[in-house]
Amino acid sequence: MKRTNYCGDVTAALLGTKQTLCGWVNSYRNHGGVLFIDLRDRSGVCQVVVEPTSPFFELAYTLRNEYVVEVTGTVKRRIEGAVNPNMKTGEIEVLAEDLKLLNTSIPLPFDVEKSRSVAEEIRLKYRYLDLRNPKMFANLHLRHKIMQAARRYLDANGFIEVETPVLTRSTPEGARDYLVPSRVHHGEFYALPQSPQMFKQTLMASGIDRYFQLARCFRDEDLRADRQPEHTQIDMEMSFVTIDDIHEIVEGLVKEIFKTAGKDLKTPFAKLPFAEAMDRFGSDKPDLRYTLEIKNVGNIFANTGFKVFKEVLAAGGAIYAVRGEKGAEHSRSYFDKLTELAKKNGAKGLVWLKVKGDAFEGPSAKFFTAEEMNALKAAVGAQDGDAILVGSDVTLRTCQNFMGAIRKELVKGLPQTTDWAFAWITNFPLLEYIPEEDRWDAAHNPFTAAVEEDLEHLESDPGSVRSHQFDLVLNGNELASGSVRNCRRDVQERILALMKHSKEDAAIRFGMLLNALEAGAPPHGGIGLGLDRITALLCGEESIREVIAFPKTAQAACPLTESPNTVDEIQLKELGIAIVKE
Repeated sequence: MKRTNYCGDVTAALLGTKQTLCGWVNSYRNHGGVLFIDLRDRSGVCQVVVEPTSPFFELAYTLRNEYVVEVTGTVKRRIEGAVNPNMKTGEIEVLAEDLKLLNTSIPLPFDVEKSRSVAEEIRLKYRYLDLRNPKMFANLHLRHKIMQAARRYLDANGFIEVETPVLTRSTPEGARDYLVPSRVHHGEFYALPQSPQMFKQTLMASGIDRYFQLARCFRDEDLRADRQPEHTQIDMEMSFVTIDDIHEIVEGLVKEIFKTAGKDLKTPFAKLPFAEAMDRFGSDKPDLRYTLEIKNVGNIFANTGFKVFKEVLAAGGAIYAVRGEKGAEHSRSYFDKLTELAKKNGAKGLVWLKVKGDAFEGPSAKFFTAEEMNALKAAVGAQDGDAILVGSDVTLRTCQNFMGAIRKELVKGLPQTTDWAFAWITNFPLLEYIPEEDRWDAAHNPFTAAVEEDLEHLESDPGSVRSHQFDLVLNGNELASGSVRNCRRDVQERILALMKHSKEDAAIRFGMLLNALEAGAPPHGGIGLGLDRITALLCGEESIREVIAFPKTAQAACPLTESPNTVDEIQLKELGIAIVKE
């Protein structure tokens, strides 16, 4: 090794020793002929001093930011007044005795220490510079530690790491597949896996018993801050387990992961049935750091004269309300913005009331009786100076969804009860109806098992069937999704039939798994944890792009490699593909 130490590890403990450091020139200063160079590597910065009498002083004078150098010198204590208590290396400096220029650098498009303030497109185009930023390195280093903690924990708990194929067949799993044409089999395609779902279940049928991998998953879907075309999940599957067994293993894993970031978690995590989560918070991934809840207030308006609410209730719909703390202080424009937010999430409108002592103000206040408004005030726990937001819809889920969006907006600025609010959301519906296609689809995963006592209603009332699907949520984010699976072919085929897959079609699309299920597959279940999301949360980042070395933009493009891009006609001809231009 050229170096004896990393720059950031040279402290007062090494006073008087000779060290060889390698890195980039972070900055340089000329103080009365003495050159001070801040040398940077991934560990931090160390101050190097070059005196005018040094034989390499002229070379040192030519150095510029981001030049790569090797320095050998003696570690000395800084003079009084020059100590920097905010730096790990702030007590010392290295008096250079030898200097080698290893490489120069062209003028860069931005200062690496300020790269986080540069437009994202530019950052990603020059990602090799952006990753020199200390924060970016810290993010990737924590990601590395999380991955190693996961491997150690799962290995200690009897899991075997098994790699599953990246080139597989297209199966409907909820998003569009990325397709890869076959050169050998013209007109046929591989698909990149949206998840290793069928493979890991097949591994359970193979007797592996406990499997995991840090799996790369590919989904061609519209992007946002917590989505990428390719992402990594800590994927696992277990045989002969209950939901409680899976939860216990995952809670232990999450506890170990958070310990790597210096966070101590208390387990077990809270558990909340899906129906209750929607009823109280209007979301299947509620942010439980806040105690604010939405309230079903339909009974208050059972005999109302307000036409909108009367028609909603007559149609079997729902009415929900939520308290807006100190909302009476806001102007009409504030409530207009909340109304627009509700409409974006499916509402036709929003009723709002200001609580002013014993009086209520708002465009719709005149339509309600004093008895209704006082009951509404009590139901949501409103106080003088608060606001009350009321939404209604003929569809329960729609009403819950947009009121959940309102709650999410209202909790901003409210006090938190904890820093990390974990919860298991359980018993999701097994299926959801797709009216435009006149069929049922898996609410989460087509291989999820139904709650046993609900199976008798599978064909007669599919929408009422609960599943053994569960999600792990944290601070309003979905961290993981899993379930106990179907281990019998006949039950799996009944579910696929409701999704409009005939036995013949199911055999073509899912034959590998269906065949394995009827050959003595054990009861099993598993989960996939989003490594990118967990890392982003622990790093305090809003976007998972900040914890992925080479991410794509929101348009699924990579400015660094300029992909996707065209390919040669020769390559297309080999694949038997012709491009049709619009």
